[in-house]
Amino acid sequence: MLDKSVAEHLERIYHDAATRAQAETYFDTLLADYRPADFEPVAPLTAQNVYLITYGDAFQTPGQHPLATLDHVLQQTLAGLITDVHILPMFPYTSDDGFAVTDYTTIDPHLGDWQDIATLRRHYRLMFDFVANHVSASHPWFQQFLANVPAFRHAFIEATPEFDVSHVTRPRTTPLFHEFSDASGAARKVWTTFSRDQIDVNVQDPQMLVRLTQVLLDFAQRGAASIRLDAIGFLWKTSGTTCMHQPETHEIVRLWHTLLQRYAPHTQIITETNVPYLENISYFGHGDDEADQVYQFPLPPLLLHTFLSGDATVFKDWAKTLTLPSDRATYFNFLASHDGIGMRPVETLLTDAQREALAANTLAQGGRVSYKTNPDGSRSVYELNINYGDALRQPGDSDSLAAQRLIAAHHIQLSLVGVPAIYYHSLFGSRGDQAAVARTGDNRQINRERLQAEPLLAAIRQPGFRQRVFDGLTQLIRIRQQEPAFSPYGTQTVQPSPAAVVRLERTAAGAAPIVCLTNITATPQTVDVPTGRELIQDRAVTGTLTLPPYGCAWVKVDHH
Repeated sequence: MLDKSVAEHLERIYHDAATRAQAETYFDTLLADYRPADFEPVAPLTAQNVYLITYGDAFQTPGQHPLATLDHVLQQTLAGLITDVHILPMFPYTSDDGFAVTDYTTIDPHLGDWQDIATLRRHYRLMFDFVANHVSASHPWFQQFLANVPAFRHAFIEATPEFDVSHVTRPRTTPLFHEFSDASGAARKVWTTFSRDQIDVNVQDPQMLVRLTQVLLDFAQRGAASIRLDAIGFLWKTSGTTCMHQPETHEIVRLWHTLLQRYAPHTQIITETNVPYLENISYFGHGDDEADQVYQFPLPPLLLHTFLSGDATVFKDWAKTLTLPSDRATYFNFLASHDGIGMRPVETLLTDAQREALAANTLAQGGRVSYKTNPDGSRSVYELNINYGDALRQPGDSDSLAAQRLIAAHHIQLSLVGVPAIYYHSLFGSRGDQAAVARTGDNRQINRERLQAEPLLAAIRQPGFRQRVFDGLTQLIRIRQQEPAFSPYGTQTVQPSPAAVVRLERTAAGAAPIVCLTNITATPQTVDVPTGRELIQDRAVTGTLTLPPYGCAWVKVDHH
């Protein structure tokens, strides 16, 4: 008998009684194969949790599986500091650096195998990437669709005259539908949000929702402590709408949340929706029934604006609005990722002129800018493609000043309410990979360079930009992890401060408050501080404190 809560989710997803009955039968069969005892327990998040965002082959050693090299590099550099490792898609694929998956059940043999994943799991909690909206055109599901296998007849979305696609929103200019020939030679025009090689699945077919749900549960059974739902906002399509964030999409995330809480409580569902802020946080649902974390997409462009303008006013006004919906959901705070710096999330936070200034600086620092065309024919900035440290650079910077500015930006990230996630190129002080852009023509390759392990390990142990950044960031992580006030479910107050200073107070039950101070300019700033201990310099403070250029402080307030 199907669990009542699952049946209620299916009732809200499938409004047709016959389809709903099919869905209930399929789910009853699927869930009969799973028991909570088959899943390893997942610990709840605390102030100690810090994610590293990386590729499975980010670090390479000749003759060794890249996943084994990843474990080696992390053990040499970040053991006891990084708790969670987000491995970007690690499955066989045909395009888009892993986001056109051909098989969700095996590890890409170029990376290693499930044993390598098991080894990593002994040292770190892992975050798996679930590309749920689409599969590769080479995926067996799509091939069975083209072969006219009955169980896959409705597995993908075909163009029909009655389906109105005139309002569909998507970040591509390629055709929405691409044509394929099936086994009989008939032309099949199918929905492709992102590319011809990325075929959108049809979750209006309950068999497809069951197949995806099985992937999700198998990931958890394989030890995923977090599961990132890539491009989840596109999942359900409704005629005449934008086909984004449909009620059924939210209900599917709620269904998956319910199942993970049953089988592996505290497993984190993290939604990736690079859209304006209110749309993004809608995936919190009621605060305890949908996403456990949402990507904090406004943060990268807002902090970039803050440091380049030398004025934290816009950032602080935004930070005042950050409240948690419950004590079970929080923000996934990041500054850089494998993609560019998305500008849509700040369309209502920064002016056109402010966004264009960020684009101009990106070009000046050797980056690229991707634009989107608006309905009136004008263009606006869609994404900045640049290494985050390079994006923060200003003319005439020494490496030491550029490193301190990058550290200061991460100090704010580490101070904010939520869970910090740091991209490997930021943590190891990389620069942009201009050669890769020239070689591939893909702007996003500028921040996706794979690194040779031994030269990297040598570089962070000798004076230079990499060492400055690595030492500065790991010091901050080490300090932060010892302070319960940085609980991902704690409280945050934006305190009054000059435009050149970001001042936050973090508190959590039973913990001494911490006042977080960051100078976002090259000019020293003197600020009032409570009596307490400044944790980064490890010294007593009272009255005032002078922050050097791009200086940072965490003042643990003395209650005695």
